[in-house]
Amino acid sequence: MAGRIHDEDVAVVRERSRIDEVVRDYVTLKTAGGGSLKGICPFHDEKSPSFHVTPSKGLWFCFGCNEGGDTVNFLQKIDHLSFSEAIEKLASKLGMQLRYTSAGTAPAKQAGVRTRLIEANRLADQFYREQLSTLAAEIGREFLQSRGFDKAAAEKFGVGYAPDEWGALTEFLRGKGFTDEEIKLAGLGIDGQRGVYDRFRGRLLWPIRDSSGDTIGFGARKLKENDEGPKYLNTPETQLYKKSQVLYGIDLARKEIARRRQAVIVEGYTDVMAAHLSGVETAVATCGTAFGEDHVRILRRLLMDQEELRGEVIFTFDGDAAGQKAALKAFELDAQITSQTFVAIEPTGLDPCDLRLQHGSEAVRELVARRVPLFEFAIKTSLAQYPLTTPEGRVAATRSIAPLIAGIKDPALRPEYLRLAAGWIGVEPTALKAAMGNQKRSTSIAAAELLPSMDLLDPIVRVEREALKLAVQQRDLLPEWFAALEITSFSISQHQGAFTAISAATAATENEFIETALQAAADDEQRNLLRALLVEPIQSNDEQLDRYAKAVYSRVMELDATRQIAELKRTLQRLNPVDEQVEYDKLFADLVALEQHRRTLREQAMGI
Repeated sequence: MAGRIHDEDVAVVRERSRIDEVVRDYVTLKTAGGGSLKGICPFHDEKSPSFHVTPSKGLWFCFGCNEGGDTVNFLQKIDHLSFSEAIEKLASKLGMQLRYTSAGTAPAKQAGVRTRLIEANRLADQFYREQLSTLAAEIGREFLQSRGFDKAAAEKFGVGYAPDEWGALTEFLRGKGFTDEEIKLAGLGIDGQRGVYDRFRGRLLWPIRDSSGDTIGFGARKLKENDEGPKYLNTPETQLYKKSQVLYGIDLARKEIARRRQAVIVEGYTDVMAAHLSGVETAVATCGTAFGEDHVRILRRLLMDQEELRGEVIFTFDGDAAGQKAALKAFELDAQITSQTFVAIEPTGLDPCDLRLQHGSEAVRELVARRVPLFEFAIKTSLAQYPLTTPEGRVAATRSIAPLIAGIKDPALRPEYLRLAAGWIGVEPTALKAAMGNQKRSTSIAAAELLPSMDLLDPIVRVEREALKLAVQQRDLLPEWFAALEITSFSISQHQGAFTAISAATAATENEFIETALQAAADDEQRNLLRALLVEPIQSNDEQLDRYAKAVYSRVMELDATRQIAELKRTLQRLNPVDEQVEYDKLFADLVALEQHRRTLREQAMGI
């Protein structure tokens, strides 16, 4: 039998680990009265805090999702750890050395896989930082100096250097007792013809840490012209590092985000450094991916994001076309961010790092201070495409921004922006209001408003629609994945009808497919939707279409699994686990299997 942690050590870890301190690494808490604290639940989406922590009892409970437990259970659930791994993580924070028992002649159990990977990344972090002071790293130090960062700044952010050698880190970690398999699992090594070699070589390194301060990955910038790799190379997806769930700088910004009720989203590692050194200590950045739903969830927990709209999320982007496009993408996520959303764009196109370098720290602070509401930016960007001096231009502009204003989540803001936008265009507010009403019947916006009950800014609507577009426009692409879908995979009634019609035509030839599907549609509304699906652009380029399709279908099935899980949980809550044990145990087993299925689908969907 494998050894286990001494019971006495487990008891000491439980006793010394304050639940409020552990939870605060992930959730902002405020006093709820009666010795209790509350915050936004990290385990389900909610607008008002229903997650309660009672330090005196060492327990947590969410009245929204009916989940609860102690400090160890919380870590297990939020970081997907085993019991032993949770104890090991708590012990590490306490600076406590654990003892393991052994059975017979078997050696004592070693630390869990996740704990080993954390330790490997911690040692790599230390190794890279030490290398920055070597003679070979002069090129890295020169780069930092050219960007306005001195030695103190490098130390503050843990910047390091990866030697331009094939196995420098690998040999170092081997010497610390790590196997080649562990080095690869940590994302630090790669399999080669002659064995494992270093993933990062001859590059400047930024450690990427989670909110509790553990190093889980690295971002590496190339420094030499003969480096044929990408400009920035990140740790690959590992058990620790999920790029869609990581924000660089969150470990440094977490407390200030909670205190100031503000989060500033910048684009890169040096921008985070420049912002913090300029006094904007709420700055974070995504790591090689666009700002998405998982990032929203992280910030909401820290902002105590509620319906009162007191917090601020501020996006900073370059002033060029790409920056404007990125800002408009953020607009699509606004409905999920209950805090007020702003955009700060430097007119000259300078990012925060260049802005600090050329104009000083005050200019970075002023950039954030000059933020404008995201809705104002989105509307004015859209209006800039039309000649507002002509009647035709004003009509086109009115129709263009009508859905933007209709999508404003705060009903009190909607009439204000309607009035302002009408003035910007040069039309009467009544004309814009009429366009907002007429858009449901208009076929001008990608034929989408033919379906008045659908919110195209809703991410669930969008992904279901994308799956249907792939099915009708790319019939030969992953047909087995589409065949795995069921009518319950779609939550929108119109989508269910379209799925039924498409499924009825799967056996038809290419020439007969469209007509067969249209004939199978129940009514004109469904036929109009099918026609729209045939012409709407798929949101991916041809080079990535296979991967994109798999991600979309996986996401649709994941959402279906989520709905099934919710229904199972409701059924289990109605059962008495003692009097109805057989049925309860069966449903619980189904729930566990379904949760595992959903996790698998989520991993496949991460390419969306």
